[in-house]
Amino acid sequence: MTMKQETRQANEKEFIMRPTSWHPPVEQSSCEQTITTQIKRAKLFVFLRYHRHEIFDEAFQEELAALYAPSLRGHPPISPAQLALATLLQAYTGVSDDEVIEATLMDRRWQLVLNCLDTHHAPFSKGTFVAFRKRLIDAQMDRRLIERTIEIASQTQEFGSRALRAALDSSPLWGAGRVEDTYNLLGHALKKVLRVVADQQGRKLGEVAQEAGAEMVSATSLKAALDRDWDQASQQEEALDLILNVLHAVENWVQTLQQEEKNLATPSLSVAQQIKAQDVEANEQGKAHLIKGVAKDRRISIEDADMRHGRKSRSVRVETPRHMMLERGAHPNWAKTVTLENETVVTGPILTAFGGSMARKEAERNTRYG
Repeated sequence: MTMKQETRQANEKEFIMRPTSWHPPVEQSSCEQTITTQIKRAKLFVFLRYHRHEIFDEAFQEELAALYAPSLRGHPPISPAQLALATLLQAYTGVSDDEVIEATLMDRRWQLVLNCLDTHHAPFSKGTFVAFRKRLIDAQMDRRLIERTIEIASQTQEFGSRALRAALDSSPLWGAGRVEDTYNLLGHALKKVLRVVADQQGRKLGEVAQEAGAEMVSATSLKAALDRDWDQASQQEEALDLILNVLHAVENWVQTLQQEEKNLATPSLSVAQQIKAQDVEANEQGKAHLIKGVAKDRRISIEDADMRHGRKSRSVRVETPRHMMLERGAHPNWAKTVTLENETVVTGPILTAFGGSMARKEAERNTRYG
């Protein structure tokens, strides 16, 4: 190697780029204090402003930076921590990518959290934001992000960790092919039964669900509807009993349908029955409980029938255990995530001043979770 080549190599190593860490102020300015006192609902904004430096400590920022390979070309000067915070807010409020950019310019609550008060330019572009979220999800780090946020919420007790878990997990942002736990697999399959019948009959989902005795699974978030403390084994068992009762009710209801409707409902009902068979068994007293261990070829997604624990196909691995958020002391089958059909029902006042679907979605979120 020539001296010129060695010098060039040394220069290249010196200028290899990695994403920078983000260190916004910890103490609030007087302007920020005024904003936080004016936020009466959607308290997640306040929680994230107070605790963003704890959530995104140096260790976690290193994990996020590892999503990017070292590059001689460099990266946009946007910290992954700031993009991750925006991703949390998007999941919580249910807004689109375009509305995220709009919120960074027009909503002072977003600006408060992202440290860009009164900015005239968005702190990142839509392309940068979408590319980051794809990296996050591809690496299963979306689950790590939720886990980390809920961990800090539990430690500080300044934001209800149960409400936060339900709000973030119920976001459709993470996609329809995500690994689901037994509760949500059953609920998801049963909701599809109701949906196909409702569509066939030209009726509302809630109306059909009430007729079938399955209002619970028609809710936007099954875990929120169940409203259980998932750290308590007894309450987990109660939740399982409730869902199995709904399954039984839907099985009986499907038998009363017209043949064409029954044919449409049967595939999704069969999936629900498959989930029960693979994950649930009765003890000597006849009490239902989840089977210990993970069955070979266990179905872990309603939308993707070919996805299995550890491997989706010969060439695509599904890394379920590493970054999935597990309930403390929970069964291995209970890696948490929720997949929703994207329906919004506004049940509270419109809380933002600027934006159609953002306001509707946030009003629903605020009404459900405060």
